[in-house]
Amino acid sequence: MTSLVDKVKVTSQYFLPKKFLSRSIGVLASSKMGKATTFLIDSFVKYYHVDMTEAKIKSTAKYKTFNDFFTRELKSGARPIIEDQNALAMPADGRISELGDIYKDAILQAKNHYYSLEALLGGNPKDSQSFENGTFATIYLSPKDYHRVHMPYTGKLEKMIFVPGDLFSVNPLTAQNVDNLFARNERVICFFNNEKLGRFAVVMVGATIVASIETVFAGTVAPKCGKEITIYDYSKDNIVIEKGKELGRFKLGSTAICVFEPKKVNLAKELKNSVPVKMGTKLGELTSK
Repeated sequence: MTSLVDKVKVTSQYFLPKKFLSRSIGVLASSKMGKATTFLIDSFVKYYHVDMTEAKIKSTAKYKTFNDFFTRELKSGARPIIEDQNALAMPADGRISELGDIYKDAILQAKNHYYSLEALLGGNPKDSQSFENGTFATIYLSPKDYHRVHMPYTGKLEKMIFVPGDLFSVNPLTAQNVDNLFARNERVICFFNNEKLGRFAVVMVGATIVASIETVFAGTVAPKCGKEITIYDYSKDNIVIEKGKELGRFKLGSTAICVFEPKKVNLAKELKNSVPVKMGTKLGELTSK
């Protein structure tokens, strides 16, 4: 049962100027403020128990902006990528929000809450039909986590879609109480193809205080694209990103969702709701080896 405090937390999000708040904090997070920046980072590290021993740059004083710290690179070897050629790698640090089968066009958001696959992928049935009755995995990145998103499997980039939308929080409480959360929030959708795996998509979902979403091939996508759905066709560019390589990053945290075609992927049995995960560990394996 949702407590009164939790109800207030969820309900207040409908009235907050979420985009103005997020963009304003984005300006602050990208500003070079010297000692004030270091103080802000130190406070964040202490409050959220961020493990700086994993970072390539461990000294908080060496980060010129809060965004530099938040999108920090990890030291070499901190996230080994599963080597098995038939295995898919976890795309991000965080916790499993939900994962499993897609029921025709319905994806499980939280207990008793489903949302539309077609809506998640931008509203064009041609983009979603091949994933109906497929497989999905949703990973929630909390504030303390490493905030770069990596490839679950090697893929050739087909296209990218920016979908404008709301900026609700994507924490577990909100996921359990706001309908169609991931299909209504701002997001960047990247479609790939692989001879063994078939088509797959990685969706980077924006949220409250997420000031920006970037990809390695396009730079800043959100909020740069504005208020219209924007489609980028990369089918002729021959952009191939290897398993475990960086795909993009969040400037302040959010959620990553992977969707796969039917009968292509067996998700790792040990993965369940709320299980903590690390980028590069086993997400699943190909059904045909």
